[in-house]
Amino acid sequence: MKSVCILGATGSIGQSTLDVLARHPDRYRLFAVTANTQVDKMAQICRQFRPRIAVMSDQDSADRLRQQLQDLPDITLMAGSEALTEVASASEVDVVMAAIVGAVGLMPTLAAVRAGKRVLLANKETLVMAGHLFMQEVEKHRAELLPIDSEHNAIFQCLPADLQPGLQHNGVTRILLTGSGGPFRTTPLDQFDQITPEQAIAHPNWDMGPKISVDSATMMNKGLELIEACWLFDVDEQDVEIVLHPQSIIHSMVAYNDGSVLAQMGNPDMRTPIANALGWPERIDSGVEPLDLVKVSQLSFEQADERRFPCLRLARQSIIDGGTSMAILNAANEVAVEAFLQGQIRYTQIAELIEQTMQHVPSRNTDSLQQIIDDDLSARAYVKQQISSV
Repeated sequence: MKSVCILGATGSIGQSTLDVLARHPDRYRLFAVTANTQVDKMAQICRQFRPRIAVMSDQDSADRLRQQLQDLPDITLMAGSEALTEVASASEVDVVMAAIVGAVGLMPTLAAVRAGKRVLLANKETLVMAGHLFMQEVEKHRAELLPIDSEHNAIFQCLPADLQPGLQHNGVTRILLTGSGGPFRTTPLDQFDQITPEQAIAHPNWDMGPKISVDSATMMNKGLELIEACWLFDVDEQDVEIVLHPQSIIHSMVAYNDGSVLAQMGNPDMRTPIANALGWPERIDSGVEPLDLVKVSQLSFEQADERRFPCLRLARQSIIDGGTSMAILNAANEVAVEAFLQGQIRYTQIAELIEQTMQHVPSRNTDSLQQIIDDDLSARAYVKQQISSV
């Protein structure tokens, strides 16, 4: 019986994780869940799964949750960022699902790694902001890091089980990172200024939260995944090719020097990579409908156009620049996307603001977590200033 902590239980990844856990009550028990401010959703989770601890982002949300759970006094309610790191590193926990969206997920995920947990990583920003430091901590504390992004989990499944350092030593020539192209893959470029938040969050294949959906539309999510892949699999950015695959059936591929290309396929459902990582090295039921290739009928691929998706170019540039440039890129994107969702800026201004920020906020070469956080804050302040002036 494995004890599980879910960071970000009310989000789409958290909900999918709960679904998989519910299918295996003999293998997993839920120790702790965390959420931002969705009190009603958290109350439902607590009633169904009866975790030992529930953490909300602020005391007011925790107090409102307590009012709804007065008949369940055995559930300990906590609040704040320190509580997140406490449950992520608790001695009772075996597995931590790191599914908090955004930079706020960095510290609790790092705490889980430093406690030597099996960490199921769904939080892109942890590797994007502090990849070098994070991977050092994984090795130092002998944590078990398994990727949850469907693309990185696919790459993980297609690589040799006894992977050696350096892909060339495993006969690998390149990684093919697939992406659907989002809702605007064929939209004329001259219409981009009129794109609304409602259109941007309407992903054709995946059911995701608004921020991740916008990232999929701009393909910044693929840029962040490119950065992740470089850290996870110890490769340079030129070793990773981004390929558009509108059907989202092949989740990524690995090419070998004998001409073989291995692909991981499946219906677009996050329960597949979640179940893979939870059960690894075993395979467990995910509840996902089997893939019907006859029904799918056709798989197509296209090159990713950086004129249409300038965020891909900016992500590659941040890797080349190194240092804290990836944290700056991520911070600028988070603020710009939120501003777009609030109707403060146009869709095309997301990439424009990110590029301006990368040009004006200096990147530093550092292993200091505090410096990374400081540059993240500087980038956010710069973008907010630019938005207010607009």
